[in-house]
Amino acid sequence: MRGSLGEKIGEGAHSEVHAWAPGQVVKLFRPGFPQVLCWWEARMTRAVFAAGAPAPEVLDEVTLEGRCGIVLQRLDGPTLLQLSRSGAMTPAQVGSTLATLCMDVHRTAPPPEVPRLYERMEGNLRRCDGGLPPSVATGILAHIGRLPPGDGLCHGDVHPSNVIMTAAGPRFIDWIGATRAPAAFDLACCHVLHAELAPEMVADPERPRANDAATQAEYARLAGLSPAALATAVASYLPVVRVFALLGPAGSPALREGMLSQVEAALRAGD
Repeated sequence: MRGSLGEKIGEGAHSEVHAWAPGQVVKLFRPGFPQVLCWWEARMTRAVFAAGAPAPEVLDEVTLEGRCGIVLQRLDGPTLLQLSRSGAMTPAQVGSTLATLCMDVHRTAPPPEVPRLYERMEGNLRRCDGGLPPSVATGILAHIGRLPPGDGLCHGDVHPSNVIMTAAGPRFIDWIGATRAPAAFDLACCHVLHAELAPEMVADPERPRANDAATQAEYARLAGLSPAALATAVASYLPVVRVFALLGPAGSPALREGMLSQVEAALRAGD
């Protein structure tokens, strides 16, 4: 069923979400957004939904006035970020929700279409050629090659803004960063987003830090690991996640400089 552009019901850095047809929305990317990335997100979301992950169903791909879009199953409910910011959910509740949702993802068999971590990093470095010192670009690929093997499904962008609290339970949206990697990669994404990037963008920097601490603690409990064992596993993926962050626009110059220094120090330690 062909829909039509209706009211705007949400937006992100690169897209707006509009009503489209009964039970459907269209995620319409902003002018200039690369169509190949729109296509990639649709492909990843289709693959993980078919595998049984907590994701929306992709119903179509469209182009409206030169802007690419993805027609998705409508997920009604507030985002986890909205509930966190309003105080409707405590950090402990946010952390429990994120940890449980991540566990559901990590228990899902990874579809073959989803790239492994090395492949994803290699592709991002190629698209952002010159965005990092050459020694970091080559060093992070070598670092990934030394990490313990693992081939689980990861969301790749674990943040409350990417969780919709539906009547049927929480669901992850924005699967463009889907990756085949150990669970520790997703927990490292959660840490960098909450404890490093988010605090300089919000009025209460302790809230995202508390959300991260609660997520890590609850995931360790669910996985039957000690907090120290999980922290050790997560630490090995922090340089990787920081490189992904540096390949994007997020963070102040001071924060980005600090992250680059941390990556370089980690790579020297691994030589």
